[in-house]
Amino acid sequence: MPVFKIHHITRYEYDRPVKESVNDIRIYPYQGPDQEVLLHELNITTHPEIQTHIDYWGNKNGVFNVLQQHTQLIIENRLLIRTVAPAQLRINFHGSFEQLHQECDNQLQLLELAAPDNISRQAGIIAIVQELHKPGKSVAATVEYCSEYIFKHFKYNKGITNVNTTVDEILQHHAGVCQDFAHLMLQILRTLGIPGRYVSGYICPNKNGMRGEGATHAWVEAWLPGYGWAGIDPTNNVWVTNTHVKLAVGRHFNDCSPVKGTFKGPAKQQLSVFVSVSYEDGQVFEEINNVHLNPHAGEQADAPADKTFAQQQ
Repeated sequence: MPVFKIHHITRYEYDRPVKESVNDIRIYPYQGPDQEVLLHELNITTHPEIQTHIDYWGNKNGVFNVLQQHTQLIIENRLLIRTVAPAQLRINFHGSFEQLHQECDNQLQLLELAAPDNISRQAGIIAIVQELHKPGKSVAATVEYCSEYIFKHFKYNKGITNVNTTVDEILQHHAGVCQDFAHLMLQILRTLGIPGRYVSGYICPNKNGMRGEGATHAWVEAWLPGYGWAGIDPTNNVWVTNTHVKLAVGRHFNDCSPVKGTFKGPAKQQLSVFVSVSYEDGQVFEEINNVHLNPHAGEQADAPADKTFAQQQ
């Protein structure tokens, strides 16, 4: 059972003082049977009181305010996590679509997660669905084929997409990063009637190496009949076992954003994100991202400026 040490620092810097910073964070480890939290330390500039609650999707959220003037806001998160999922999953490859529909019947959240978004290029999604969906193929086999299709037909390319990139744009680029591949896979699965949810977290070091390891990451969980939620990572074309640490789930990235917030003040902001993941054998992966934000945010002194950002790689 691997143990991972994760150090995650989110740093906002402002070119002049701001105030009334109100923030919503989803950086608490997801409570589930596949991971154990051995240590969690959270340090925030000015040490504000944090109000926590469980949201609609089962995530632990924290809300805090920094009312006084400040020129930087640092959110430092330290985790020690043991992943207890088996390295080899016993996925149910016999569950049929008929069984899936029976399980979803009258389950509001599953029905919600099985409804595709209304997008302009849905015809492109339907073309993919027609290639993936074969009569008699199980739900799990279809999900696995979907992951393989994205892995083979879409290029992993940093820097061409951002947090606001749509599935329409991903289909146009035929490229993106893990967040994009997760959103694309969800649209395909939901068009097939398979409930799927977006997952944010970390992908941890392993001997073979994977795209995005040592950084924040995104993948998908699909509902398999006779099994339940199963994680699958289209960026790496693998079922999720004990090398992924889960933070939050939702319908899309916006439900899982590590930090959302606003502030008041005529300031421009800069954001950097540092992530370090240490494996129990001493191997360490580190990454620093300078995240692009709206350069004009906060130019009106009394207008709240948004500082939601994406970290997914």
